[in-house]
Amino acid sequence: MLGVCYYPEHWDEARWTADARRMVELGISYVRIGEFAWSRLEPSRENFAFDWLDRAMDVLAAAGLKIVLGTPTATPPKWLVDECPDIVPYDQEGRQRGFGSRRHYTFSSQTWWRESARIVEIIAKRYGRHPGLVGWQTDNEYGCHDTTLSWGPEDLKSFKRWLRLRYQSTDQLNEAWGAVFWSMELQSFDDVRLPNLTVTEANPATRLDFWRFHSDQIAAYDKMQCDIIRKHSPARWITHNFMGFVSDFDHFKVADNLDLASWDSYPIGFVEKFPFSEEERARWAETSHPDIAAYHHDLYRAVGKGRFWVMEQQPGPVNWAPWNPIPKPGMVRLWTWEAVAHGAEVVSYFRWRQAPFAQEQMHAGLNLPGRDELSPGGLEVKQVGEERAVLETLPSSDQASVALVFDYQSYWSTMIQPHGQDFRYEELCFRWYEALRRLGLNIDFVRPGASLKAYSLIVVPCMTEVCDVFAATLEEADGVVLVGPRTGSRDRHFCIPDNLPPGPLAEITGNRVVQVASLRPNLQKRVDGQVSGAAVRWVEQIETSSAVLARFEDGHPALTEKENVLYLACWPDTDLLAGVMSFAAKKAGVETRPLPDFIRLRRRGDLTFAFNYGTETWPLPEGVTPLLGERRLAPQSLAVWRE
Repeated sequence: MLGVCYYPEHWDEARWTADARRMVELGISYVRIGEFAWSRLEPSRENFAFDWLDRAMDVLAAAGLKIVLGTPTATPPKWLVDECPDIVPYDQEGRQRGFGSRRHYTFSSQTWWRESARIVEIIAKRYGRHPGLVGWQTDNEYGCHDTTLSWGPEDLKSFKRWLRLRYQSTDQLNEAWGAVFWSMELQSFDDVRLPNLTVTEANPATRLDFWRFHSDQIAAYDKMQCDIIRKHSPARWITHNFMGFVSDFDHFKVADNLDLASWDSYPIGFVEKFPFSEEERARWAETSHPDIAAYHHDLYRAVGKGRFWVMEQQPGPVNWAPWNPIPKPGMVRLWTWEAVAHGAEVVSYFRWRQAPFAQEQMHAGLNLPGRDELSPGGLEVKQVGEERAVLETLPSSDQASVALVFDYQSYWSTMIQPHGQDFRYEELCFRWYEALRRLGLNIDFVRPGASLKAYSLIVVPCMTEVCDVFAATLEEADGVVLVGPRTGSRDRHFCIPDNLPPGPLAEITGNRVVQVASLRPNLQKRVDGQVSGAAVRWVEQIETSSAVLARFEDGHPALTEKENVLYLACWPDTDLLAGVMSFAAKKAGVETRPLPDFIRLRRRGDLTFAFNYGTETWPLPEGVTPLLGERRLAPQSLAVWRE
């Protein structure tokens, strides 16, 4: 259940054996290594130094640890950058992004693909059958540090190739992009330019294709690595460690290459990254918001087709957020068990020992900097290791009754044309997820186009382009469907549908959107009816043939119902969202258990887990006898019982 990230190249070899022994004593079974080690493995071209990694893997395996080996492509060494400058990415202003940290490459460079394939094949051949090796991690955190999109000469060349394959002719390209507008028509694919550095807004259809292009490149690049690994390392699984709140590429498509997904969980750091209010940031500064980790556990369980790890779990304060508080005592333990409750096969901590040098020297580890002394977070991991025997065998995670359909392209589309400065796709999805969790519900994320027949309640917070396959899955669904704003508002070429939004869903919703308004932060529209509250940020004016369950203050429909399909024509405030979710769950026959905003529940088989993110004690339900924890759930604690 437990793992750790380890960097033998950072420490004197005399420490390795003791480190491995202490990991096992702490209850750790898995160790990830090697993902940033290219300069030590190949100090100069074809000058390899594998002896240290040979010995490190032998030491770790001899201690009984199972090794996950990372491909080192996230950090091309200086000699390679100097030798092959075309691998370097460019920012949106057309400036080169330089050497000196990590992820300094563009997926568009054919040179980079050759060099990546070369080093991956060399490492896979050498270590692919090592007896201690159980799995691989490709690269590290695709897209982190805004590295999905690049705007350089190699990107332009690759984008032109991608467009030729997609459109075949410039006539089709001009039609798809609506290039007659502002005289943007092209006579040749050689005329294509990157959609940046324009006087005003670049063509949105071009920008969407540019995003699709980069997303496709990441999936293809990852597949290249996976194909090499599988050739030389049979019977070992492959994962990639995705990053929280990075939606710049389609993670589902990357995971098509993988055996399982993993993600890097930094719940407190993400409080600063996510657009919370200052009040929320202050409240959750030392615990994280109760849904940040859970949201990603459920997302990556879906991305991994039911299998996921936490490859990097925050073990204390981190170094990279604008502010980096110390987690309250108990939170590292709570986060660990919460991951298990959501189905994580392994929770792996970053890192074994805090580094006393370079960029991450303020990032906590399980041990204090340069010492063999457990940190406060390390002591909590020790407690988890001791508690594992209480739940030696865990039941499988059942399918939830609620599905949330998550669509990466809708993030790109709403970033390209938000229409309102604060319309953020990820935030809308998160708030819908939060409202469902406040009702005590388990939630499954679902990839667009996957079957929805077995779910009682299906929520679609927003899906800008509704393809035929997804429309068919909604029509075939037996459960109640709740559709949110901007769904079906664009076709595949980023045009408003001929029949107006929600486009392909017009018939099943009974609606037609004729106008939309984005609302400034100090504006809202009152909503009353079978649910009540206010619309903020976004309001749609719709014509409907469906039953109207609630109306805006001007009389226009806000919530409609046609058979099993509900449509919400706005971004709801907290009260309206809570009412809509309660109404939808009741209509779907889903049993709810409303919770205080600092308590969350997660059921795994016949086990129920409760987590307290707050400052006050919460009594467990009557008749419950906890297997782990107390009947009165203290702040920053957890309890587990059998239903």
